[in-house]
Amino acid sequence: MIAQAGVPRFRRVLAARLGWNFDDNDAGHLGQVLGRRAEATGYGTDVYLDRLGTGDWDAETTVLAELLTINETYFFRHAEQFRALAEVALPERIRDREAHRVLRMLSVGCSSGEEAYTLAIVGRTVQRDPGWTVSVLGLDASPAVLARAEAARYSAWSLRETPDGVRQRWFRPDDSHYVLDERIRRAVRFKLCNVAEADDPVWRPGQYDVVFCRNLLMYLTPEVQAGLIRRMTDALAPGGFLFLGHTDTLGSRPEGLEPQHTHGTFYYRRGASGAPAPRREPVVVHTPVIEPPEPEPDRRTYDRAYTLLRDERFTEALAVLVPRDRRDHLLRGVLLVQAGRLDEAETDARRLVASDGLDPDAHQLLGVCAEGRGADAVTAAEQYRLAAYLDTGFAMPRLRLGLLARRRGDNRSAAGELEQALVLLNREREDRIVLFGGGFGRVALATLCRTELDACGVRR
Repeated sequence: MIAQAGVPRFRRVLAARLGWNFDDNDAGHLGQVLGRRAEATGYGTDVYLDRLGTGDWDAETTVLAELLTINETYFFRHAEQFRALAEVALPERIRDREAHRVLRMLSVGCSSGEEAYTLAIVGRTVQRDPGWTVSVLGLDASPAVLARAEAARYSAWSLRETPDGVRQRWFRPDDSHYVLDERIRRAVRFKLCNVAEADDPVWRPGQYDVVFCRNLLMYLTPEVQAGLIRRMTDALAPGGFLFLGHTDTLGSRPEGLEPQHTHGTFYYRRGASGAPAPRREPVVVHTPVIEPPEPEPDRRTYDRAYTLLRDERFTEALAVLVPRDRRDHLLRGVLLVQAGRLDEAETDARRLVASDGLDPDAHQLLGVCAEGRGADAVTAAEQYRLAAYLDTGFAMPRLRLGLLARRRGDNRSAAGELEQALVLLNREREDRIVLFGGGFGRVALATLCRTELDACGVRR
């Protein structure tokens, strides 16, 4: 049974009760769920929504959480983040926790437990002294997935990215499944939790060394997002680490957190008393750093080359440009891409990243180089995500991510990226449009976004 007329109100109730945000693409599915649940509970749609909106129908809220949650996960998902955890975050926390010898980690939106158990496995691997205690808490709003987490019995598909040594040490084959070692299971506990509720004791300040919250924020309303980010930041001990998903971003200067970039991924470190923390771990690079210019650069060569870029006279622009500082090298990299000299362009981009790993334009240029090679879409997307992490107002990486998602047939992801790009294009800096717009202006890029959004089936 479909109850499409009640969907707008259903969306508002879900936002109020669970903090979840659904877009127009979800309207058909929400109408089906609303119709089925109203029929199953014996209510008409309006009466069902009236009762759900009172906030005292916990059993039904639980059912909806199970029906509407996306629970695709597996062990060691996005392995680069777990490498950063094992080689940077946990060794630092072990040094800081030497007096107490306890590591506490939190998995927010833990689903069926793979992430929480991976945290425990990594913690157990890094902490070689048996006198230490590793404790992980997993939170989710669905009792059904938490029951699967408690069972700790997984298919081979859930272990598809698990290193062979880890699989052999911590899992026991059982028919067609794998059962997790009891030592890891004892280190992890699970709790039913609605992240829209601020007064839960799991958010007690300063108690966690590491918090993972990956690919959850994008499903929440802006108000719930902001509240959850504040609570997670406060719940971290000074010097603790926050890992988010690739689809989530706090920008380059989030309050109380300092971005870290190692192992090809971004994450955050909390400073003392919530102040921005000094970065102890340098950006991992393998290319020479651009030396600062000795004399004051002559801006006339840059301006001339920039004008020639706008006129699509790339060879002439390269001939007049004298690279001295960051801006010159960025422009030179863009010109080299346009001239088809991708290897040279990538060298300039990597030098820029080596000089400042938090430069969003440098990561955008690296993504353009990777995409220009044709077959390196994964690397391109990674660099575009880093650019978007570092500057939440940067439209161009969102546009490229949307187009890449369209190419691989992922219209839901494409629509989300393109919607953001369309909004951000209104206030995108003109120089970024010239550098990264591929010869298209603001209006043409906005038209491209709208055309691709229509192809995704988005209703605006």
